[in-house]
Amino acid sequence: MSKATRTDTRSPAQHVADRHGLIRVHGARENNLKDVSIEIPKRRLTVFTGVSGSGKSSLVFDTIAAESQRLINETYSAFVQGFMPTLARPEVDVLDGLTTAIIVDQQRMGTDPRSTVGTATDANAMLRILFSRLGQPHIGSPGAFAFNVASVRASGAITVERGAKKTVKQTFSRTGGMCPNCEGRGTVSDIDLTQLYDDSKSIAEGAFTIPGWKSDSWWTVRLYAESGFLDPDKPIRKYTKKEMQDFLHREPTKVKVEGVNLTYEGLIPKIQKSFLSKDKEAMQPHIRAFVERAVTFTVCPDCDGTRLSEAARSSKIKGISIADACAMQISDLAAWVRELDEPSVAPLLSSLRHTLDSFVGIGLGYLSLERPSGTLSGGEAQRVKMIRHLGSSLTDVTYVFDEPTTGLHPHDIQRMNDLLLRLRDKGNTVLVVEHKPETIVIADHVVDLGPGAGTAGGAVCFEGTVEGLRGAGTITGRHFDDRAALKETVRKPTGTLEIRGATTHNLRDVDVDIPLGVLTVVTGVAGSGKSSLVHGSIPAGEGVVTVDQGAIRGSRRSNPATYTGLLDPIRKAFAKANGVKPALFSANSEGACPTCNGAGVIYTDLAMMAGVATPCEECEGKRFQASVLDHHLGGRDISEVLAMSVTEAEEFFGDGEARTPAAHRILGRLADVGLGYLCLGQPLTTLSGGERQRLKLATHMATDGGVYILDEPTTGLHLADVEHLLGLLDRLVDSGKSVIVIEHHQAVMAHADWIVDLGPGAGHDGGRIVFEGTPADLAAARSTLTGEHLADYVGT
Repeated sequence: MSKATRTDTRSPAQHVADRHGLIRVHGARENNLKDVSIEIPKRRLTVFTGVSGSGKSSLVFDTIAAESQRLINETYSAFVQGFMPTLARPEVDVLDGLTTAIIVDQQRMGTDPRSTVGTATDANAMLRILFSRLGQPHIGSPGAFAFNVASVRASGAITVERGAKKTVKQTFSRTGGMCPNCEGRGTVSDIDLTQLYDDSKSIAEGAFTIPGWKSDSWWTVRLYAESGFLDPDKPIRKYTKKEMQDFLHREPTKVKVEGVNLTYEGLIPKIQKSFLSKDKEAMQPHIRAFVERAVTFTVCPDCDGTRLSEAARSSKIKGISIADACAMQISDLAAWVRELDEPSVAPLLSSLRHTLDSFVGIGLGYLSLERPSGTLSGGEAQRVKMIRHLGSSLTDVTYVFDEPTTGLHPHDIQRMNDLLLRLRDKGNTVLVVEHKPETIVIADHVVDLGPGAGTAGGAVCFEGTVEGLRGAGTITGRHFDDRAALKETVRKPTGTLEIRGATTHNLRDVDVDIPLGVLTVVTGVAGSGKSSLVHGSIPAGEGVVTVDQGAIRGSRRSNPATYTGLLDPIRKAFAKANGVKPALFSANSEGACPTCNGAGVIYTDLAMMAGVATPCEECEGKRFQASVLDHHLGGRDISEVLAMSVTEAEEFFGDGEARTPAAHRILGRLADVGLGYLCLGQPLTTLSGGERQRLKLATHMATDGGVYILDEPTTGLHLADVEHLLGLLDRLVDSGKSVIVIEHHQAVMAHADWIVDLGPGAGHDGGRIVFEGTPADLAAARSTLTGEHLADYVGT
């Protein structure tokens, strides 16, 4: 191989192209940022820290990453931009030195029932090609192994317009891998008809027991009563066979009811479309309760939950079908693929091995490709998104991570740190929003925002090295080396919650007694079976309150006051004091400004360009009619109350003319979880992940329950906020509650009265109880990975 000989000598002067080594931000004002100016070194690992709500995400995601993506989108034609999400330019004076940004955030992956780990990472696509080439018997193209592709057959006459028109007979067929019974979902639903109607009554007598189906509603009850297919006065149990078929299963049919054209269809397909096609977690609580009561999901008997047709399952490579491969733990699947040696598909095997090895390297080897993507935790979803970037040949790009250690055991954090450093060492700029000291310590550059949260934050308090942060007087600097001490005495349990023979997911016939009346922490490496044990074995019923990691859903009209139910007693108090209707004091109801419909801003859609939001000139952004603002309570109108912080409002509604005990109780719970700085009318869409988690916790604290189950409550919390959380957990236990926490944070482990440690590994290497006892005994024994890290943390 010839190699060019270099004849020039390097100039001692720096090349002009090498002078762009900084990302410069000047005058950033997005959300709560206060005219922030900062210079971030490129090709380095920079960690942004600060208390939850201090402005980290506003600076990193909403300013730097958002502008990078917007500028990239502008390079496409207007036609292409019309199909892309529109992004507004951030509120910033100067953004210079940006590179292409790749965002790896904690947004949960889609909850579509057909979305799996395999489909989300392209591993399934490569497996389908592999089986279509090597599988025996050969059944067809890669689509024949896809559970999202249905088999299609058609025949008939078609007209070919080529020269003289002629009609020819044509047949068409496409072989898909979808199980025809469950349509690729793996489960079938069975509807309990007794939960839909009372068959002893007629439709006219109000037989329907479905939420929202009122006797006078046009689109439901009156449609069935006046469709002409049914006798509205006959009890349902006396329907003939044909009437029952029309009532339950009739195909969509056009009918005319009182001169109005409507579509009639059977009750079961109507329920399936209106309830079962929606994400259950997004439903209102009473609707979700109805669905859980009326619908049971069972494993499809035809495909045994594999989602695939019989033909797709019959084709095998070395005795393994594609269904078997997707059901394997990924670490085992990677080993199986390495055994395959077929030159004709060598490039495919190489790419598939790399993808599967990336799963193992990133600590997700315990997953299987058939795992529904909607069941992944926020941390797992973020690491799955990272897989496509590992081994990428791209350099000089900016990777932006949102708390990549979320959901990781201390044992796994070092592996994540190695991945971040590997991305940096390839010449990339890595920006990380993080709270864990174990990750902050590897940073080349640290930016600490604060000093507080919300309006008290939004400023750069420190910028420099990790050692400089330790000596700085910021909240992060003061708490950086904090270590929670083991309890000298632990509480005595008041009873036990017995779990016997637990086998959910990877649990191996687990028997354990969880003490009641104390703070119990369930821990173990990611994938060891913690959530399977707690959520799968403790029945969610009376007396059990579960605060999981599910995202808070809410539009820009939702705010802490509406989400927590705080606005109801406030509206009633205003109405009583002024002798008017409560609906006047809702910006989503009668009191809304007619110009902006209570939004406070006017939105202008500019097609492929970012929409523009301008404050409403009529209400000046206050969202209410002028006449509503003439009504006062304690000298304040409703818009002034919604502009208060939780702390101000707690004092306002605590005594005096505005004293409202119901509102004061809710505000007290918000203050208890450390959200005293939050504005009551702040849109939920502007809250950080940690703030949303605590808002959910505050809401659930109002629920009467004897057992509280918290799933990683330290997610998104600063070191200083963890101390606040520990105090809250103590208050819950001291009030007579039993608190069970799934957690990796050593401070919470050290503060526990009892620890249940699962392991010893993840996936099929876990699922067993490896320790039960007090934190002091676990640290002293050092018999598990958790014990070793806890002992190092507390310094024993």
